[in-house]
Amino acid sequence: MGLGKIRVLICDDSALVRQILSSILASDPQIEVVGVAQNPLVARTMIKELNPDVLTLDIEMPQMDGLSFLEKIMTLRPMPVVMISSLTQEGTAQSLKALELGVYDVIGKPTTNLQTNFKDIRDDIITKVKGAATARIQVPVNLKRIQARKIEAEPAVDLIAIGASTGGVVAIKEILPLLPKQSPPVIIVQHMPEAYTAGFAARLDTASRMTVVESEDGMKLVKGTAYLARGGTHLRIVKQGHDYIIQHGNDAEVSGHKPSVDAAFESIAANVTGAVIAVILTGMGRDGARGMLDLRRSGAFTIGQSQDSCVVYGMPRVAKEVGGVVVEMPLSRIAAAIEKQCWPI
Repeated sequence: MGLGKIRVLICDDSALVRQILSSILASDPQIEVVGVAQNPLVARTMIKELNPDVLTLDIEMPQMDGLSFLEKIMTLRPMPVVMISSLTQEGTAQSLKALELGVYDVIGKPTTNLQTNFKDIRDDIITKVKGAATARIQVPVNLKRIQARKIEAEPAVDLIAIGASTGGVVAIKEILPLLPKQSPPVIIVQHMPEAYTAGFAARLDTASRMTVVESEDGMKLVKGTAYLARGGTHLRIVKQGHDYIIQHGNDAEVSGHKPSVDAAFESIAANVTGAVIAVILTGMGRDGARGMLDLRRSGAFTIGQSQDSCVVYGMPRVAKEVGGVVVEMPLSRIAAAIEKQCWPI
């Protein structure tokens, strides 16, 4: 994208939605709607002709569904895509798939009273389109199932904690499947709506050697299991006797989010006495920076994702700036670095 306006192409099979989105986006002086397409086949031609900076895309459309089109885009011409789709149960699974394919973000599309309800998400649409225009496109890697080396020794680490936001779905799916089955418990906080976290945990479980579950209040942390923070609630770790327990909290947003990386990381720094690895991944904003600093001060080994491999170099950048990052590295090296800390050679 140059110094001019952000050039956006809208693809949706509803003429009314195309008109509403055009009006919303054109209302921002930094955005120009360069075209609208009623289906992916038309959009494909318009992408070649107009070279937009950002594509907004519906999932359910005639001729070719949005996910199939998205897969082709990310393979042949990777570009920033904001998915705008209704959050039905089926739509939630499709939205997760879209995030895994490298879409910048997903926005829930109203299904009734469109003129009124789209106004309620106007700012969210504009913010995400602007964010997408400056993001690095992250094309998911096809992970080969690497044969895990046989590990019999106890890990030298008691807990692994991972925090992420925009782009984190792809990043987490590149790290977690590479961790050995015998790994210490893993806590994952991904900024994600409540409707998504159970499905994302299930997809991670299928892809990983470890067991992956959505967090529940009162769960005891055990080796070989990763716990994805349930959306809409804070995940904190407390100590009960010799065990570490998940405690859910319905208090206000922390650092602008719920679940919050800061809330989880700060609780780990305060309550976990053993060795900890903390990782801050791609994401917009500063959530997790304060918690990373607390963890580093408490002796944790802290890893920040490097700028060149982030979709959005926000959260890792701030964590580094405040002094919370021991080492920064590209996404492709993080799983190996975690394993090396757990089982030093």
